[in-house]
Amino acid sequence: MPQFTSRSGELGELLRSRRERLRPADVGLPAGARRRTRGLRREEVAQLAAISSTYYTYLEQGRDVRPSRQVLDALSAALRLDAAERRHIHGLVHGAPAETPALAEVLPPALVSLVDRLDPCPAYVTGRCWDVLVSNRAARALWTDWPARPPEARNLLWWMFTDPGARQVMVDWPAEASALLGRFRTAAARHPGDPGFGALLERLHAVSPEVREWWPQHRVTPLSSGTKRLRHPALGEIELEHVVLRLADDPERKLVTFTAPDQVQARISRLL
Repeated sequence: MPQFTSRSGELGELLRSRRERLRPADVGLPAGARRRTRGLRREEVAQLAAISSTYYTYLEQGRDVRPSRQVLDALSAALRLDAAERRHIHGLVHGAPAETPALAEVLPPALVSLVDRLDPCPAYVTGRCWDVLVSNRAARALWTDWPARPPEARNLLWWMFTDPGARQVMVDWPAEASALLGRFRTAAARHPGDPGFGALLERLHAVSPEVREWWPQHRVTPLSSGTKRLRHPALGEIELEHVVLRLADDPERKLVTFTAPDQVQARISRLL
């Protein structure tokens, strides 16, 4: 069954996947003849990062070695990692130690009240594993009726990958789903001792071919604000701007709020 590997194993898998996606021309190396290896060779990455080939091999094999921040920066440059991927590998090696399992997530009444008062602007709060902890009427009308779902299904990833309605609601479903899975991986690396992440990943692997295909790609995605396009039976396709706010007393709880142009917002109000 799928599970989260050790931090060293996770680092090794990520390095290998990023090495295999690069071509020699991407890093200024000649292709050469009789190249049987997909992507770069290990010794080529080691050369670019100015480390020994043996040491790099140990890293890819997931051995219990702890590269310095300077080595990680050199590998990031050699493998053309983006900013989120750089932060991720630093967190895997030099992040916080394993923690005790987190307690059940209970929101303060003031936050619940705030989400309700944001109507007709859609808003919801997600927890560390993207459980939807509270949502207002507008969010329930545009996404799904979260309180009506079984407790184990009140999760944004579970809805995204298992509910056919998600593919109707999210106009850009492949991009949205892939990014959400990348954010989940990024958060999981911060909580190696939390069994909730592993349990959800196992459930998703069992039912979603996309998760089984995308998880080995090791995409890591930071939280970000931006634009989402939704499809609604009564409203048609609408575009919303969203902002993600992390709570000061628990940064893993995320308040997501949405706004729309005045005409669209008025239609959402009439819908409610």
